[in-house]
Amino acid sequence: MTDAESVTLKQWLEDELKAGKIRPSKSPISSPVMFVPKKDGSRRLVVDYRKLNARSKKNVYPLPRPDDLMSKLRGAKLFTKLDLRWGYNNVRVKEGDEWKTAFRTKYGLLETLVMPFGLSGAPGAFQAMMNEVFQDLLDVSVIIYLDDILIFSSNPEEHESHVKEVLKRLMEMQLFCKGSKCEFHQTTVEYLGIIVSDKGFSLDKLKIQAVQEWPVPTTVKQVQSFLGFANFEVKWQWTEKEESAFRELQKAIINAPVIVHADPTKPYFLETDASGAALGSVLSQRQEDGRLHPIGYLSESFKGAEQNYDTHDKELLAIIRSFEHWRIYLEGTVLPITVFTDHRNLEYWKESRTFNRQHARWHLLLAGFHFQIMYRPGKQSTKPDALSRRADHLDIPPADQSMLPESVFANVSLILPEKEIQSRIEQSLDQDESLSEILEHLRNESTAPASVKRAFKDYKMEAGLLFYQGRILVPDAGDLREELLKIFHDSPMAGHPGRQRTLELLSRAYYWPGIRADVYLHVDGCETCQRIRLPKAKLIPAQPLEVPSRPWQHVSYDMITDLPKDGQYDCILVIVDSFTKFVVLVPVSKKLKAPELAEIFLNRIWKQYGLPEKTVSDQGTVFNNKFLRALYKRLGIDPHFSLAYHPQSDGQTERVNPTIEHFLRAYASVNQSDWVK
Repeated sequence: MTDAESVTLKQWLEDELKAGKIRPSKSPISSPVMFVPKKDGSRRLVVDYRKLNARSKKNVYPLPRPDDLMSKLRGAKLFTKLDLRWGYNNVRVKEGDEWKTAFRTKYGLLETLVMPFGLSGAPGAFQAMMNEVFQDLLDVSVIIYLDDILIFSSNPEEHESHVKEVLKRLMEMQLFCKGSKCEFHQTTVEYLGIIVSDKGFSLDKLKIQAVQEWPVPTTVKQVQSFLGFANFEVKWQWTEKEESAFRELQKAIINAPVIVHADPTKPYFLETDASGAALGSVLSQRQEDGRLHPIGYLSESFKGAEQNYDTHDKELLAIIRSFEHWRIYLEGTVLPITVFTDHRNLEYWKESRTFNRQHARWHLLLAGFHFQIMYRPGKQSTKPDALSRRADHLDIPPADQSMLPESVFANVSLILPEKEIQSRIEQSLDQDESLSEILEHLRNESTAPASVKRAFKDYKMEAGLLFYQGRILVPDAGDLREELLKIFHDSPMAGHPGRQRTLELLSRAYYWPGIRADVYLHVDGCETCQRIRLPKAKLIPAQPLEVPSRPWQHVSYDMITDLPKDGQYDCILVIVDSFTKFVVLVPVSKKLKAPELAEIFLNRIWKQYGLPEKTVSDQGTVFNNKFLRALYKRLGIDPHFSLAYHPQSDGQTERVNPTIEHFLRAYASVNQSDWVK
């Protein structure tokens, strides 16, 4: 915990103790605390109640159905919306049960006297309190969903009376509202994500917005995407007839009986998917015909920093957004919600014990939902997959994909392709006697007692492969493990990394007992690593540079010199975009002149990515000369130069250079005369 967090924690504890919301505890159990960032940049202290929730009885008090709530508003002309301050903290924890809420901090063990956020039973308990306070007004002049109150009336005189009565009861119960979130005497108001007015409302228009806004296809691929979503196959020839059919198909998807009303007595099924640009999901329930029917669709583009998330976090974000979007259906369910994802590792995310602050915040958001995550291959997830890959989300063209020359792979030609190894793994499972008991259980799982099922809960069979905690288990048979070590250490895509990096790359998808020891032994005995390894130089901290706001706004240059002569080249010009860390490498001669360098910048950088606002390089004459300074001045480029004898002040390229040199030593020929190709 940082000093700033310690100050915030101490202040929070003092405020809560003074308010009488918490007290010192002697509980035999406790939950950890952490800080998560809020939208305004401040910190919020939260308690991780996952273990407590797992052992708690589920609160079966029903939350109101949104369609039931909306049906009470027919004929209403005026609306007032209230939002309670402090939410769940307005409910007192049952006397004698406070010890269960204990949480540990560096300043001691404490427990809460009021209901905290994050308990699985909190939504039901809070709804019960609100219903008790407004029992005689419910469905007459008030509807309530948790801390969201909507007062409705047919005329101004009645409405004023209704509002006064509600505010009076709130004052008597010492319940306070957030002024910034309240709206009084409105003819149109947003409630639970639905626009309500004196003219009525429409649930379906909001729930199927992703389908309604689907753009008209302009290519074969876009037509295939929409038809795949609608589960039709037709030959494509776009005329007025097809245009009309497309619109009719939209209506067919939107109209009943395809879209069904949510039934809280049935389990929910949530299908999610994420692409590089967007997320998509479908909420469904199984109907009398035994098939899943959709309740609603969701499709959103990733915004800002979300576009830079890795695949794992994008898939997680799709789940988070789906629960937020359909909170009124999914919060406080008695039956578990089944979440289908095509990212296998997410099955174990809920049980994770180590996670970053962003994941901690996501854990907190999901604490009030009763759900289980199940893996389903992408080919079986066509609907959310189509929603996450709508044509209007794919406005960023994919990067060019080019294969390296075959000569680059000459020294690893004996390494088997990974797919072939997986096929061999499937065929070799029965050869490893240590796996016989596990395989026998999985093949006869239905007859196994509960104790045996618990012992093997981390193992699963999928497509003929044995998985342990989401990773392929490699049997001790033949040279399978050695071949995988070659792929994740010796191949050009791996680049002869060190012990920990090799272990990390391999462990993302594969597992076997003793994998760490085998990786260390392989890396320590690698002849190439012994040949190219350099003594570790003393690290000098890189000087932080100004952070750019867009790609290719700031560019760093450097030269790798004194390379073996390869044709006319003996140096490499290294160009790094400070925003994306994208690297451009250009073979050059150490006799490179300023006009030639300017031509390289023009053809390789400026034409493709635009002019930078700022450049950073060393003070060598190739970068620091009258010609380039005059050119930069005319073009409005601000050149900066690293300090003499302190190249780390140009940290971008200085970090890239050792990596390039490492790969050249590993994969160039022994005499290193073919490094250009």
